[in-house]
Amino acid sequence: MSVSRYANVGQAVWTAPDGSEVPYLLRRLLPALGSLPAGGEHRVRPGERIDTIANSALGDATLSWLLGDANLATRPTLLATPGRLLAIPPRGGAQGASGAQ
Repeated sequence: MSVSRYANVGQAVWTAPDGSEVPYLLRRLLPALGSLPAGGEHRVRPGERIDTIANSALGDATLSWLLGDANLATRPTLLATPGRLLAIPPRGGAQGASGAQ
């Protein structure tokens, strides 16, 4: 079972001018560059997608967000550019938003 990228993100409530309360999630911050332990690298081949890379590298296609975090990608779809060298976090490294508040 995969871990949500929002698993450890705190929650807050905003009170609107009319008094109604709106719950929301606090910001999820990316880890600092180089703070994730190295799990390996992967050179993207033509036709690969980020979910298929996550499935083969991490054992779970739904952990593609970890590849985004490890490569500081704000647009994960760009990670699957052929020829790009991706940092692969170690298996079992899914921590949600580890420490981000």
